[in-house]
Amino acid sequence: MSEKFSKIEHYVIASDTGARDGIGVEIYVGNNMVMEIFRDDTKKKREVSLFQDQLDLELVEQAINLFKEEIPEDFQD
Repeated sequence: MSEKFSKIEHYVIASDTGARDGIGVEIYVGNNMVMEIFRDDTKKKREVSLFQDQLDLELVEQAINLFKEEIPEDFQD
């Protein structure tokens, strides 16, 4: 992982076409997913889900920047 994303131990880019339709970035600390940022193409929204309390602000900021770099901004039909 680059210095730019030094707080992110591991991430996965994942698409979902089941209950929701879109693509996102899952952020992991150790083996635990602590956050997901998801572009929901059905709702035309970008959403953040936190799975751990009191996340480091720098980790959250880096995750948002990673999402912006990895996930295209335009919604899909």
